[in-house]
Amino acid sequence: MMERFGLRLRVFLFFAALAAGNIGALGAGLYFGYHRLNDPSALNAFVIGGAVAGFAIFGLITWVWFLFDENVAKPIERLAGGMRARTHADVAVAIDEKPARYLGDLAPAAVAVTQHLAETRSALAESVMRETTRLAAEKERLETLLSDVPVGVLLCTPDHQLVFYNGQAVDLLGGLDAAHAPGLDRRVFDYLHKAPVAHAYARLLETDDVDAASDLLCATVGDAKILAARMRLLSEASDGRAGARPGYVLTLRDVTGDLSAHSAREAMMEEMFDRIRRPAANLQTVIGVLSEQDDAAVPAAMGHAMLAEVTGLARAVTELSARYDAARADWWPLSMVRSLDLTEAVRARAGAEGVDVGATAQPLILRCDGFEVVALLAALAVRLKPGRDDLQIEIAEDGPGALITLSWVGAALSITDLEHWLDAPLEVGMADVTGHRVLTTHATEIWPESGAGGRHRVAMPLREARRSVKRPAPVTRAVVYDFDLLSKARNAEVADARLEDLTYVVFDTETTGLLPSEGDEIVQIAAVRIVNGRRVEKEVFDTLVNPKRRIPASSTEVHGISEAMVEGAPDIAEVGRRFHKFAEGAVLIAHNAPFDMEFLRRKEAVIGLGFDHPILDTVLLSAVVFGQSETHSLDALAHRLGITIPEEARHTAIGDTVATADAFLKLLPALKARGLVTFGDVLAEVRKHGRLLKDLNG
Repeated sequence: MMERFGLRLRVFLFFAALAAGNIGALGAGLYFGYHRLNDPSALNAFVIGGAVAGFAIFGLITWVWFLFDENVAKPIERLAGGMRARTHADVAVAIDEKPARYLGDLAPAAVAVTQHLAETRSALAESVMRETTRLAAEKERLETLLSDVPVGVLLCTPDHQLVFYNGQAVDLLGGLDAAHAPGLDRRVFDYLHKAPVAHAYARLLETDDVDAASDLLCATVGDAKILAARMRLLSEASDGRAGARPGYVLTLRDVTGDLSAHSAREAMMEEMFDRIRRPAANLQTVIGVLSEQDDAAVPAAMGHAMLAEVTGLARAVTELSARYDAARADWWPLSMVRSLDLTEAVRARAGAEGVDVGATAQPLILRCDGFEVVALLAALAVRLKPGRDDLQIEIAEDGPGALITLSWVGAALSITDLEHWLDAPLEVGMADVTGHRVLTTHATEIWPESGAGGRHRVAMPLREARRSVKRPAPVTRAVVYDFDLLSKARNAEVADARLEDLTYVVFDTETTGLLPSEGDEIVQIAAVRIVNGRRVEKEVFDTLVNPKRRIPASSTEVHGISEAMVEGAPDIAEVGRRFHKFAEGAVLIAHNAPFDMEFLRRKEAVIGLGFDHPILDTVLLSAVVFGQSETHSLDALAHRLGITIPEEARHTAIGDTVATADAFLKLLPALKARGLVTFGDVLAEVRKHGRLLKDLNG
């Protein structure tokens, strides 16, 4: 109850109670004394004395209360009010200490607290102002950057509503067409066909990995333009609620310019070989005829010499042309395209021409130029439509590759008509790209087939594909490690060499299982080279390996490599020699290297070469930089270093290899910051972490 009263009232009531108690005690004492005296004549004296004493006590207590109220209660209330004012009302004037001079150190302490609060508030305000100015400048620079980057950027909610887009996205999605220009709070499906985007979002949600990314092909609604896109989930839900679905970022790009330049270069090379090949062959024939005549128009020796030279020229042209055709077949602007995305893109493009195409596709990841293949298939569908019904596109696994078929009900297609259609230019941004050029680029062919029941089709194989499987949880490989892998350097040269001066080959393997001692074999090896502190984009080793044994379905679920895909692939003896040559003179790098090296070293007798390279392990380097208590899986390391492993590339040899190489390049500055400059420095530091692993360097 007393807590509801103010401080001064409580002090007053305290002194009032004190006065009443004293006066009551005085009266009781006088009354007791009078009755003990038992003298009626002394009554007046007792009354007068009691009254005087009572007034004296009352006056004294009142005076003490007044002093207490003026010098304690009131100053405390003033201090409290002043502190509240300076805390909540942003008052800058210092508290006056004089009224509270009798409160000891309380007033100076209150003044110090309020001054410190004012200084903190001022510093905070200045800091906020600086940060606000900085963020405003960064926002302006970011807006400028995003408006000028050569890719379109869309930021979408979990419900696929647009919350951000840049200028390039406007050009890609709508251009000058206001009806198809993007708008905030509009659904992205108003501008892009739904299926590829929705499929990619669903795939990323299934991975339960905020760092996963997915590449896809999508088509615009307005003009059926085919775009290459990459989707990545935001790190947290847009509304901040735990368990809510996250939004995503979608980047869009148009590679028409790159394809145009490539096409022009290819056309020039093809024309050059055609224009040289025929005159060389004709010249060879003419000189051969002249050298065989008897009229001695050309001396025999000279004729034979000229014939030999021209024959060599013709042979060189033929050989160079064949090598050019083989190299051209390995050119891939897009390394991976999902079969579902490709079929949806064909449907969208054909639909823009009023042609309805059904689609069926096994979940595969195709290695092809999606833009050109989509353009070719859509063009064939449009040309087939007159007089034909029920067009269906189907993509199915076919050995190590895939078979794309476009079927219909109606008249059969002749080879003459198909060849004529393949000679026509395709709408892929350059007029000289024809169906024949697309087939040549992919080292494939297309042919018509007749079926039963009036259903016919055209078939086109792609030479490389793999199954698209749900990304599994990281595999715990059956090797125990203690954060020690490096052994003694091979020679003083390597030990004393600076890390950035060494050449590295980063590699990874995919296998039939986890136990090489029980017969598991390698099914894929991939490697990249790091020279002068950078990954050389063009120096890549990537090949399937025929294990000459069954591949368990559980392993195929992890890496997507089936027995059909490795059929006809080289064996480990051939691949091992090629890989050894690729890694010659380099330091080998792998993530959990004992696993991969165990498979290679068990095959050294078959390969005929030893893998005695110096070795680094990113598991151990991660332990040096981040400490042994951290998780050192490739996913965890990539997450800490801000490296994105696309969903389609995870648990493929080349995908994990590139991620490991990027991780190593990001670990290098951290190692140098710890004073680990040379290979020997790193070796000595890693050895401090214990030695549970066998010595891989002998």
